[in-house]
Amino acid sequence: MFTADSLGVSFRDRQVLKAATVWAKAGQVTVLLGRNGCGKTTLIRAALGLCRREFGVVQFADRVYERPRLSTLARRGLFYLPDRGLLSWRLTVNWHLRAMSQSVRHPLDLGSIAWLDIESLRRKTAKKMSGGERRRVEVGLALLRRPSCLIADEPLAEVSPADRQRVAQGIRELAGHGCAVLVTGHEVDDLLDLADIVVWMVGGTTHWLGTPAEARSHAQFRFSYLGPAGAPTGSGGAHPI
Repeated sequence: MFTADSLGVSFRDRQVLKAATVWAKAGQVTVLLGRNGCGKTTLIRAALGLCRREFGVVQFADRVYERPRLSTLARRGLFYLPDRGLLSWRLTVNWHLRAMSQSVRHPLDLGSIAWLDIESLRRKTAKKMSGGERRRVEVGLALLRRPSCLIADEPLAEVSPADRQRVAQGIRELAGHGCAVLVTGHEVDDLLDLADIVVWMVGGTTHWLGTPAEARSHAQFRFSYLGPAGAPTGSGGAHPI
């Protein structure tokens, strides 16, 4: 459904991405892992046309884009959830729901996402909500949008354990409806529970690790990223494969 193929990005004299590739398949959750600063967000932004890249192409819904634009991809069914929040800071949840209803051109069925408990937040603005509440609303909007592809950059960051479970449930529900999902983050246990496929970014490129069980058993991934306790070892540089 979605592939960012061999993308290269440099900032000044530093090459951040060296032919990095990632994809999302219909009905599956691909999790992209890597240390802070390794280029996960850059890869996503470059794939969506939000930052300059030097080479590489994007394929989405059977079309190849040498110069992708987020607006074009969104019209074709892609939903992007950025790491810094999707909601307008001073507008209410009600406003966002009305805007989504107009966009999809049908009444929104809030009963289908009642478990996200958005009803109690409808009069609030994003500025007055917690990080977990904002993420619940954002995932609710994604569910109501019914996208063919969701790209979510760190959707579980700074979210309470209870809200994290609900956000993860929403992502899994989207995949269950056939949506292709690509997710990044550092909440390793939660993300590996969520994942169907794991991709590791290190040294400016990406490595397919397979299923979560295969990723956990990958010796270099464990040594360089998970560490002996099975948790990320920090935000410094990683050893190349």
